[in-house]
Parts: sequence; structure tokens; C-alpha cells
Amino acid sequence: MLQDKQDPALLVSVQLADDGYASGSWPDAWTAHVRERSAGWLERLTSILPAGQRAGSRDDVLNRPLSDEAAWQFLTTDSQRLLESGWQVLLPAWWEAATRKKPKLRAKVRPGEGAGERTKGSSLFGLDSIVQFDWRVAIGDADLSESEFAELVARNERLVRFRGQWIALDPALLAQIRRAMAGIDSAHGLSFQDILQLHLLGNADEPEGDASGEQPEDAARFRLEVELNAHLLKLISQLGRQSEWPALDVPDGLQAELRTYQRDGYAWLAFLRRFGLGACLADDMGLGKTVQFITYLLHLQDIAAETSVRSSSLLICPTSVLGNWQKELSRFAPSLKVMLHYGSKREQGDLFREEVEQADVILTSFATATLDQELLQSMTWDSVCLDEAQNIKNAQTKQSTAVRSFPARHRIALTGTPIENRLSELWSIYDFINPGYLGSSRAFSNRFINAIEKEHNEQRTLDLQKLVQPFMLRRKKKDPAIQLDLPDKNEMKTYIHLTSEQGALYDQIVKELMERMQKLEGIERKGAILSALTQLKQLCDHPALLTKEALPDTAASGYSQADLEAVISRSSKLERILAMVKELREEGERCLIFTQYIGMGQMLQRVLAQELQEPVLYLNGSTSKTARDRMIDQFQSHTLPPAEQPSVFILSLKAGGVGLNLTAANHVFHFDRWWNPAVENQATDRAYRMGQTKDVQVHKFISLGTLEERIDEMLESKQQLSDQIITSTEGWITELSTDALKDLFTLRRDWA
Repeated sequence: MLQDKQDPALLVSVQLADDGYASGSWPDAWTAHVRERSAGWLERLTSILPAGQRAGSRDDVLNRPLSDEAAWQFLTTDSQRLLESGWQVLLPAWWEAATRKKPKLRAKVRPGEGAGERTKGSSLFGLDSIVQFDWRVAIGDADLSESEFAELVARNERLVRFRGQWIALDPALLAQIRRAMAGIDSAHGLSFQDILQLHLLGNADEPEGDASGEQPEDAARFRLEVELNAHLLKLISQLGRQSEWPALDVPDGLQAELRTYQRDGYAWLAFLRRFGLGACLADDMGLGKTVQFITYLLHLQDIAAETSVRSSSLLICPTSVLGNWQKELSRFAPSLKVMLHYGSKREQGDLFREEVEQADVILTSFATATLDQELLQSMTWDSVCLDEAQNIKNAQTKQSTAVRSFPARHRIALTGTPIENRLSELWSIYDFINPGYLGSSRAFSNRFINAIEKEHNEQRTLDLQKLVQPFMLRRKKKDPAIQLDLPDKNEMKTYIHLTSEQGALYDQIVKELMERMQKLEGIERKGAILSALTQLKQLCDHPALLTKEALPDTAASGYSQADLEAVISRSSKLERILAMVKELREEGERCLIFTQYIGMGQMLQRVLAQELQEPVLYLNGSTSKTARDRMIDQFQSHTLPPAEQPSVFILSLKAGGVGLNLTAANHVFHFDRWWNPAVENQATDRAYRMGQTKDVQVHKFISLGTLEERIDEMLESKQQLSDQIITSTEGWITELSTDALKDLFTLRRDWA
């Protein structure tokens, strides 16, 4: 055909004689050009074609049918060669479609799989349950059974006509499909975990080639999909849509009125239990995860009463909230028989098992669970729940390994911070609630951690969210659907100058560190940096923490006035918090003060107690459970005489940052900053939670010009990442170059 270069739509048929003479009905203006050029056209054309297509007459070259191999050669290679030589080539429309559609291997779940009778609370599935299916192979619009696919492959052709359409069969793709089918025994079936993951990740459209015919780099790959039957489609749809969760009556034994979202949370836990699927209830602190889980325990008690089968649940929590759980269980569910497994006099062996048989809930701490791992894993628990589940975020620790080893029909994690710093923490929690769901730790790292934390791969981030979301319920205080009617939380930063003593010591530490950086490498370099970080943060609090000097003893009469003034004057932070606490006390308000350092907590307690002339509480990691419970009751009380009523509660961030209800306070001070905004928010939520009737004021102390100010800038950006369930770690500091370290640590002179 002849084509008008200025009007490509104008095409004219041409006949070429053996001598090269051309005939046809073209415009008169073309005649001279055609007569001059046509004799060489056939020769040029045949010279470009492969040797096997050049021999014989003109009809042999242009008109004879091509073999399967020759047609594949022409479509994939020769046509491109002709285009590069200046010839236009019009290929059949089906060829472009055939090359853009890659084969898909589909596991079609058989009708009836996943259906069946179930009683209230019975476990229908579990991720390990086997689901029967049949293989289907989709190529373009053609859907082939396993036998039809085998028949096509047996023809050993690259281009086949099947059900009225041409199909391109790439041998490399066929080999991949055959290997995948051979690797999964359809007679044995797929696990429900495989079915679920394939549905969540495998059914999206595969990227196709662009208009130029270019294929993506992964064009040689095919998708393995799953086609659900009606029952499994409904189940998985319910997993992902809150509106489809089955409604569930609240047990009669609950001594509380649940909010709408709390009823949803309880029903969600019970719904997942029916299918043997673990749950991570990750509501914001203060939204009532405790009462939702207690309602779930009462639900299990009702099931046990109906089935006459005794069930015992294991609840593991930090030592600091054992007393809180005891009180809440007694308050909301007095019908539950609670057994405390804690302390040196706790039962062991047969005596322990006998007590368990009489209890609904066994309450223990993470530390005790680790010590008694062998005892606790000798029983199959009706449910195992971890409160403050971030305590197992490091999967390699003895504590994490121990709690993941306890056999259970259902596993639940309660946490306000499913990720604090790293995605590996999310893996550890999920490996507890649904063992193996996210693969091994190494496989998870290769598949997600490297791609997300280092490469910021958006597709991997979306994939992980799809896998995680069905088993995580996360609501925030300010979500419109929650309607908590909480008062406002006002956060403000209080910037403070260093004293001249602090400034001189600060410069000295940075100078010494920079000198050491010239000599140290590897682990020694990292250790020196982390040590300097601690020193600088302690110095910003009070120089006595750094110099380790003995402060004047309070004795019975407290500090002398001169000693007291000397201690206060050495730290601008101490001066500032003393002034602010005095002011809020004049208004009759109470406060929490969080600090990381025991020495600072003790100093604050001494100074504030003497200045305010009232008792000041201090809770840290060494405080006994009995003393801790007494402090909480004392602080929350509204009936004590003024002389006995503490209004200031100093807490270690680790010991008092989770699990406590301290709504009597409406001011929260972060005296020194933590590395993690999620941890700070948890601490703040000791006061900003249900039961709070006043606006909560959060004061974050920052020493101007210091590392604290730089860290605060990092915390702000890190909070944004945390909200996306993706965060990084503070380890970035130890990896900085010496120049970058100097810039990060050096005291900004305009604030010195």
C-alpha cells in the first residue's frame, strides 16, 4: 500500500509485478514518483526479511501463510526491523491486546468451602485451615481450566487460536505457571492464610505496557490470584468493612454502659474469634481498650456457660498496671473469677493448674510470664491477651519469645502504639496474634522493611497496609465517629535558656566528643555518640546529674534556704517548673511531671515538696506494686484533707507512661524530651482520657540552642511518619558524619 506522508489516513493499494512494475489507482501527482521508485521496492523489502522468506517468487515472499514459528518471528522481531528501515507495518489489532495481557494463574475456591454450621463462639477457620480449590488460567479474555491449559501447552505453539481469539503463549511465562502449579498441590488445598493474602494483594490489575508497546520490567511475571466463593467473599468483605461486622449483644454481666464505638470494638474481637483470627486493638489511649476486652471476657464466660466447657484466659501486662487491671475487672465484671499470678508466693505446678481450672482470667506480668514460660506454655488458653503489647516489640528478647510460645485458641494485642520506631515491631506483634501471617522475620525484612524504611517504596507501603488492616482496629480521640466530647488538649513548648554553668559544660562535652570522633570507628564510635547524647540531655535538666555530685541532704527539715536556692539556680528548667507549678497550684489544679532520670525525679520531689509544703509523689521502676497502687489512689482522691492530698505526681516515663488513669491532673509536664512522640503522647494520655472534665495543658520543656531543640524538630517530622504507620529510629544519629554531628550537637551561640 502507498501512504500519504501528509495525510497518513490516505492509503492506496498497489500491485507489484515480478519485474517490479507497480499498478494501482493513486493520485496523478504520485505517478512519476511511483514509476521511478517501484522497481527497487521489492528488492529492498526482501533484503530485510529473514533468509528463509527471501527465496522463490513474489507470491512466496508476500502471500504464503507463515508457520507458527515464522509468524512469532515476524510479529516480535521482523516487524520491528521493517519499521527501523522506514517501512510502515500494520499489525492485527489482537496482537497488541495479546501482548499487553499477561497470563494469570487463579485458584478458584470450590463452592461450599468455608461454609458450614457453627455454634456461638466456635472457631470456624483459623489461618491454617485448608481450603479446596481448582486451578484456572486466564489469558486475555479466555479462562482456561487446568486440562484446557495443559492441552494448549501440549500444542507447543506460540500463537494459538482459542475460542475465536488469538492467544500469545510466551514459553517463559508458561514455564513459570507450570512451576507455580507444581509447587502447590491443588488436591491438598491452600491455607486460609494463603487465600486471604492472595485476595488482599493478588487481584489488582497488573501494570500493562504503554502505547509504544514497551513492557514493564516485571513483564515476565504473572499474577497468582484467588477467586472466592460466596461464603469466603462475605467473610473477607466483613474483615475489611466495619459496617458489615455482625452486631452482638453486650453480656448481662457487664457493669458499664458501652459507647457505640466500644460496642463495635467488642463485637470485632468476638467476630475475629469465630474464625480463629488474632486481633490488634490499637485505639488511642483513653478510649477504653480495657472495658472492650473485659466485655469480650464476659462473652467467653457466657459461651462457657452454654457449652459447659470451662475456659481460662491469660492476660499479660506490665507490672505497673497489674493493680489497675484488678480494679477494672472487679469494677466492670464482678462475675469473672480473677487469679493473680505474680510475686514470690505464686503457685506452681499442679497447684497452679488447679487454681486455673477455677478461674476465668489469670492475670500476670510480662516479667513473670517470662520466668514461668514452661509452666504457662504447658496449657492451651482460651485466649491470650497482651496489654501494652509494644512490650514484645523486640522479637528476639526472651520476653517476646516467651509470650509468643503460649498456646491459645485466640490471641489479642492491646496497644496504643503498634509501631514506636520500626516496622519490625509491627511484625513482632502480628507474629503473636497471627503466627506466620507476615512470614518469617527475615522474609518480612526483605519484603517490606528495606523497601519501606530505606527506599520509601509506596507500593510496598500500600501492600503492607492491606495485609495489616483486617486485623487492626485503630480509632483516635478526635475521629468524628468517636464523639467523645472530651475537653481540648493544648500543647505548648516552653523554651528555656541554659545557665552559664550548663553552657560551659555543654561546650566541653561537645568538644571532647568531636576530638574522639577523629579516632574512633564502628561500635566504639556509636557508643561514644550515644553516651554523649545522654550526658547532654542530663546536663539540660541539671548539671548535678552530669557531675554526679552529692546534693545537700533534705533530712527531716529539708534543704536550708541557701542550699535550696543554690540547687534551683543551677538549672533554668528547675526554676521554670517551680514557678509554673506554684501558679497552677494557686488555681487549685494538679499536674503530672515526666522525667527519664531517677536523679532528676528525686530532686524534683525534694524541691517541690519543700516549696509547696505538701506531699509530692514519685513513681519509678523500683516502686513496688503496693506503693504504686497507693500513690494512684491518693492522687486521684477528692476526699483527703488538704495536708494529705498530693497535687504533683512525678513519674518515670517508662514506669508511668502507660496503663495509668490519672485524670485528677489537667497539666502534664515533659521535663526532658523522649526520642519518640508516640511514647510522649501515651504519657500525656494518663491525664487526657475518658473521665477528664477539664482542658488538659501539655508543657514540653526545651533548652534553647541545644540538642533538645534539634531533637524536637526531628520529633515533629517523626510524628508525621508515625501517623502513616511508618517510622524510623534514632539510630540515624550514630550514622552521621563528624561534620553533621558537630552541627547537630554544637550549642547555638545566639542562645548561649
